[in-house]
Amino acid sequence: MLLARSLRAVSALRPPLPAPLRGLWAAPPRALPPAPSAAPGPARSLWQLGGGAGRTALLRPRRGSAGRVSCGCGGLHTEGDKAFAQFLTDEIKEEKKIQKHKSLPKVSGGWELEVHGTEARLVRKIAGEKITVTFNINNSIPPSAEDDTQEGQKPDEQEPELTSTPNFVVEVIKDDTKQTLVLDCHYPEDEIGHEGEEESDIFTIREVSFQPTGESDWKDTNYTLNTDSLDWALYDHLMDFLADRGVDNTFADELIELSTALEHQEYIKFLEDLKSFVKCQ
Repeated sequence: MLLARSLRAVSALRPPLPAPLRGLWAAPPRALPPAPSAAPGPARSLWQLGGGAGRTALLRPRRGSAGRVSCGCGGLHTEGDKAFAQFLTDEIKEEKKIQKHKSLPKVSGGWELEVHGTEARLVRKIAGEKITVTFNINNSIPPSAEDDTQEGQKPDEQEPELTSTPNFVVEVIKDDTKQTLVLDCHYPEDEIGHEGEEESDIFTIREVSFQPTGESDWKDTNYTLNTDSLDWALYDHLMDFLADRGVDNTFADELIELSTALEHQEYIKFLEDLKSFVKCQ
């Protein structure tokens, strides 16, 4: 009798098993469900029904058919690629119609032009000095140009031409020195000039530094003068220094025309390369 009461007391103190475990103890063992790989899921069934193209249509809705186009090159070509290539063909024709310069315009003042892809260099030699102006057309079209055009343009007005205004670097090298004077220039959004002047400068000097002549990599340890807090008298002398060497407003205007023509030329070439890349041969 005492042993039975002791056993009942011990069982009363033992915490109850969780519901799922109690169910497992009470119910007979059940068969485990089959592994996930045993039955194909819905995505796999859709892939089989669609023959491969249906998957693309489900993941990314298309306006046209995504069926493959027969091609002997072994590459992937779709109806979308074919439509893309046709669009590029029409776009190239339109861009060539509005292309203002079939060949790059020249800059007056005896400047020699060197072009390497998107980078251009203008070189001029005068009285023992070599002046080099370098610019790159990448990201040279102001991003706000399109927004300003759409906001203030009337339906019957013709869209203005895109203009390339790249930053450019002027290097002045003297024959008898081992240092090169480097001036980093750019076109501001608004023309900057002094009040009361008839003509304002369409470009500004942003930074000035000396770099070792003949070295392709500039040293960050060399002092760089930022013109934001520069005295106006010193700044004006720097602008006059450039103007005496042919880098003035006339040069800056012609550089914009040259850069715009080069940018448009490279854009058409990019469209042609893109067409060749996606075209079904």
